[in-house]
Amino acid sequence: MLSKIVIANRGEIALRVLRACRELGIKTVAVHSTVDRDLKHVRLADESVCIGPPQPGLSYLNIPAVISAAEVTDAVAIHPGYGFLSENADFAERVEESGFIFIGPRSETIRLMGDKLSAISAMKKAGIPCVPGSGKPLTEDMHENFRIARDIGYPVIIKASGGGGGRGMRVVHAEAALKNAIQLTKAEALTAFQNDAVYMEKFLEHPRHVEFQVLADGQGNCVHLGERDCSMQRRHQKVIEESPAPGITPELRERMGMRCVEACLAIGYRGAGTFEFLYENGEFFFIEMNTRVQVEHPVTEMVTGIDIVREQLMIAAGHPLSMRQEDIVLRGHAIECRVNAEDPKTFRPSPGKINIFHAPGGPGVRIDSHLYDGYVVPPYYDSLIAKLITHGSTRSAALARMTTALDETIIDGISTNVPLHQELIRDAAFMNGGTDIHYLERKLALD
Repeated sequence: MLSKIVIANRGEIALRVLRACRELGIKTVAVHSTVDRDLKHVRLADESVCIGPPQPGLSYLNIPAVISAAEVTDAVAIHPGYGFLSENADFAERVEESGFIFIGPRSETIRLMGDKLSAISAMKKAGIPCVPGSGKPLTEDMHENFRIARDIGYPVIIKASGGGGGRGMRVVHAEAALKNAIQLTKAEALTAFQNDAVYMEKFLEHPRHVEFQVLADGQGNCVHLGERDCSMQRRHQKVIEESPAPGITPELRERMGMRCVEACLAIGYRGAGTFEFLYENGEFFFIEMNTRVQVEHPVTEMVTGIDIVREQLMIAAGHPLSMRQEDIVLRGHAIECRVNAEDPKTFRPSPGKINIFHAPGGPGVRIDSHLYDGYVVPPYYDSLIAKLITHGSTRSAALARMTTALDETIIDGISTNVPLHQELIRDAAFMNGGTDIHYLERKLALD
């Protein structure tokens, strides 16, 4: 087993990794910025190292500082969590070259799947269905770009090849807007990702976002843990997730899940990963693979009983998977609400001091959060401050528990989006299940 690891992240995911390490007897090193010295996981870790000022680029994204923290504490591995450096192939490579274990896929796998075009190419070879598109970077030849768009059929979407997090995308409904959309997306992509390559895909107008969780040990063993529906989104950012996805039959789940398993084996995948699809009219279309643990992994843990972070640690330590596909059974239904420090109407960030934090409880209720009374939410990072998860024997039971849990949640001192969740969880369309990825924005526009 790994003797000591550096947790190269902050907030709830850092605390989540620390808890898994404690269960396995692994010592932990918390790296933190100057403003994060009072984070809960920093207080609980065996050791802590300050790696820089609050700005992420000078601390959590500072590769030499993170690796130095591993060196001075005699750690053997680094867990990147999600966000920050978790899908940075250069970071994974530097970690490996420095003699440490990167708790995630190999750097070449991250690089392959991090570029959307190379990922699409790899998935096509593995038999994974993809959205109709250009399949290659768009050139300066607008006559060719117009031809590609006509062949695909409007509306189309221009995407940054190196994009992610909902950035670097632009929808085009008519030919007159295509040239400007390509130029704007290329400029945005160059600024955000240092890569101005863009490509074109068919824009699906009423799809759902359905993703499959996989675990692979890099030793020829891989399983899928079923699917999640993450269609409740705003500006391409997930708000509510659930598992299993409403309306997905066991036969369809098994067919698509095994395709994901086969794709993992084809690319020699290692660790936890997620295949993300758009689902429309009974068909799946691959959009990207996330080569890390997902924010929404708890809903899968609740329905499968499998600790995904623990499995990450075991795989990194060289152990083969402890389960086979036939061992995995989905039981009941789970729903997760992402609680953010933001105004529920304007979505403006709301940093500040937490006067009172009261977490909900009861059967089937889980909350992943680093909050405590007196904690100050800083303005420098993502606004996620808690994840509220409920589980029940049926979807309606999980919804009922979520309704009660949200009503019990008290976060006093700052604004949060809990009121939005209270509204959504009672929304008739959401309660029926199967809303598409544009539903929330249409609803907010009407409000």
